[in-house]
Amino acid sequence: MRLAKIIMLVAITLLMTATAYGQPAVEKQARGLTASMKVQLGVDNIDNYLAVFHGKRVGLITNPTGMTSQFQSTIDVLNAKTQLVALFSPEHGIRGHVPAGAAIDSYTDEATGVPVYSLYGQTKKPTAAMLANLDVLAFDMQDIGARFYTYIFTMAYAMQSAKENGKTFVVFDRPNPVGGLVVEGNTIKPGYESFIGLYPLPARHGLTIGELARLMNSEYNIGCDLVVVPMTGWRRSMYFEDTGLPWVMTSPNIPTPDTALLYSGTGIFGGTNVSEGVGTTRPFELVGAPWINAAELAGCMNAAGLPGVAFRPVYFTPRQTAVKYEGRLCGGVQLHVTDKEAFRPVRTGLSLMYTIKEMSDGKFAFNRTATAATATIDIYTGDSNVRQGAPLGHILEQWDEAAVQFKELSRQYYLYD
Repeated sequence: MRLAKIIMLVAITLLMTATAYGQPAVEKQARGLTASMKVQLGVDNIDNYLAVFHGKRVGLITNPTGMTSQFQSTIDVLNAKTQLVALFSPEHGIRGHVPAGAAIDSYTDEATGVPVYSLYGQTKKPTAAMLANLDVLAFDMQDIGARFYTYIFTMAYAMQSAKENGKTFVVFDRPNPVGGLVVEGNTIKPGYESFIGLYPLPARHGLTIGELARLMNSEYNIGCDLVVVPMTGWRRSMYFEDTGLPWVMTSPNIPTPDTALLYSGTGIFGGTNVSEGVGTTRPFELVGAPWINAAELAGCMNAAGLPGVAFRPVYFTPRQTAVKYEGRLCGGVQLHVTDKEAFRPVRTGLSLMYTIKEMSDGKFAFNRTATAATATIDIYTGDSNVRQGAPLGHILEQWDEAAVQFKELSRQYYLYD
């Protein structure tokens, strides 16, 4: 009886396939894409925008993903073409070596001799003192298309500070690695704002970092002097492998574009006592816990027939310290995306969470925190409905409506077809 109940619980997602804000599965050729296409990044196009930097002192927010399509660091580009006077470090550090959530100290960059100010520690927003000796604050980092990935809110805080201190803010645009056609998930409701949800964005927002800057600057009343240096050759139908660009790990636990695609769905397990695979070689592809029956979970999820994904029973042992179940064997599933066009990570992740909760015999729990004003799962999902046990179908219906509304709002900020 329990198995039948679980299958029925997840199967309702099939009745709610979100066609209103996605597109049907099509071949790459049908989308007008070829293997020889090469996108030019915003930083590749800097020579067309040198007037913005002429005679100005420049600061740069970046990390290892900030580089040209020819592997030249954006730090080196700005150091050569502008008067670079300051660098700013987000979560994971300017060289990408700092674990998730760890505070970062300010220091001097050895290669350039330029001071590096931390934006992930006690100060997440550039202070007036940090900006006092510069005229232009630039931003170049690869986003992954998920609202609860902190880089977009590092950018938002920096835009606020640029406005408050009279600085020009420049964004070197980059692809959304999971495409720009599909929008999924709930938006943040008032009272649930955090560093993984500062503004009412959906979990999978469908915008490039430059388009996000344009939207936040206007819709959320930042109002800074914003310049977006656009890409050339990018289309909304492109996934990262369509761009011809090299992938650089955006953080220690996003090693591939495939991880980025899954993150907006399985990232919500960060608000639970279920491992999201951090501490393994497949973070966010593996989901499990010591008390999960892998075969039963995989069977339930596959029986639900969720589009574009298959679930394989697995056992894994997280090895990284300070992660859930470090050194303990976990049963669970590996998510294999079989059709990126059809796959909906957000509804898949939530369906998986509800299934695990149903079959856990009371062992599933939402994380508790002594510091957050609201429960961790609430700031992932945007309100308290999931934590309070609202029916899966009801939540997905609400989330679909929120996604449709956001996509309609965001269209006016598109830079690309």
